[in-house]
Amino acid sequence: MNAPAADAPVIEVDQLVNQFGKQLVHDHLDLAVRRGEILGLIGGSGSGKSVLVRSILGLQKPTSGRVRWFGQDVAELDDAARQRLEQRIGVLFQAGALFSSLTVLENVQVPLKEYTTLDADFSAALARLKLQLTGLAEDAAAKYPEQLSGGMRKRAGLARALALDPEVIFLDEPTSGLDPIGADAFDALLKTLHRALNLTVVLVTHDLDTIFAVCDRVAVLGDGKVIVVDTPDVVSMHEHPWIRKTFGGTRGKRAEQASDGTRRESAEPAAPNNDSRPT
Repeated sequence: MNAPAADAPVIEVDQLVNQFGKQLVHDHLDLAVRRGEILGLIGGSGSGKSVLVRSILGLQKPTSGRVRWFGQDVAELDDAARQRLEQRIGVLFQAGALFSSLTVLENVQVPLKEYTTLDADFSAALARLKLQLTGLAEDAAAKYPEQLSGGMRKRAGLARALALDPEVIFLDEPTSGLDPIGADAFDALLKTLHRALNLTVVLVTHDLDTIFAVCDRVAVLGDGKVIVVDTPDVVSMHEHPWIRKTFGGTRGKRAEQASDGTRRESAEPAAPNNDSRPT
């Protein structure tokens, strides 16, 4: 097998169809993720964002179509080859998906124990390094997930996603439930890690502030396909009704005005007794 070109997409989705009974979720959908980019994935409820990510990760077998990682068709891989590719991809689930019975340090060590033969001391040292990379204090390592704030749990989940030094990471709604300060801090962390670790990032989000702050391109799902994929500024001007409504609303305008890196959360008063960021 010839090695893929250096500028080849790291992930290719080709003519993907996902159908559940009479419900057609994806209708010959195409998408390519470029090496080194942060790609935002957005769409209305029922547009199939989660199903698409599960199909890319191999957790959902599509009705038809192909998914390629690093030029290799996922469906054609044997178990050993698939396991090698899985180590090149990290995933941060929306709620962190940390094991409640394990400490934060033990959670980060899970993929190290599953995929490597590192001794316990080196594994623990490496896990602590990943926690430091995500900005968690040293004392967080010994805590359990229930003892962490929402933002800290997301950082711990990110540390686990980075445990095996992946080339690509998937983030599912990483700023949902965070207050504006926490969301800004996570965006800044993501940009720093993206540059420092040469990551390719696929980001599923409803957060328009994050889209303008960190994404190189945005892919909009709708009508069973990718409606458009381009820079946030270009996508925001698209004529599709859902895109016009989403980017033309108050939050969309505020996010676009803040695309220079300065958020304008004060443009609207916060809802009383609600410290969560709109998602």
